Amino acid sequence: MLVGQMSYAQNPSLGSWNIINLKYKTSEKYTFFGEAQLRSLRFYAHFHYYEFKGGITYKPYKNATFTLAAGSYQTYKEGGNFERPKNNDEFRIWPQIILLQSVGKFDIEQRYRAELRFTSNGYRNRFRYRLELSKSIGSNKNGVRPFKISASNELFFTNNEPYFERNRLLFSLAYKPNKNNTLHIGYLHQFDYKINDETGTDFLQIGYAVDLFKK
Repeated sequence: MLVGQMSYAQNPSLGSWNIINLKYKTSEKYTFFGEAQLRSLRFYAHFHYYEFKGGITYKPYKNATFTLAAGSYQTYKEGGNFERPKNNDEFRIWPQIILLQSVGKFDIEQRYRAELRFTSNGYRNRFRYRLELSKSIGSNKNGVRPFKISASNELFFTNNEPYFERNRLLFSLAYKPNKNNTLHIGYLHQFDYKINDETGTDFLQIGYAVDLFKK
């Protein structure tokens, strides 16, 4: 009965997950970034969530990256476009570590993130771990291989019972025509053990990223 209730509580429709990302690389070690996201529970309808964030990334080694960022995360009630009252009004600070390694023709990325969450329902901690496997394909032109396929799985934990909160699975294809622009499309599925803010299970994810470099 519990499983049936949990499955019913999550929206079965295909939603949209839209991302715009801007990075400005000032040196080999430092990068500043900003990102905005807009999500809907149905296919470009019932918009219920948006976020915007920014931060700085430090890369002391080729295979290790450290990030500190903060942002605003807003979740609205289900059933329409930005329906009120909000489910969650949140300001978040998060440090992050990314470790990279190559195995044959594949790249493996491990991402560790801790979130300090100041929500409309009080302060919370959350911890996230993502494992991604990717492979670049296509002919190398000007130091860029145009396509990349990837699959990732991310786990969400808290320091309160029941501890496990969410699992997020993503399959995506990225197209990079040059070193400054990247487009990607993917399918994202997430399962929430305990829904307390954002909802939805299946999303079409579309993203656009711009990379700028200091001369």
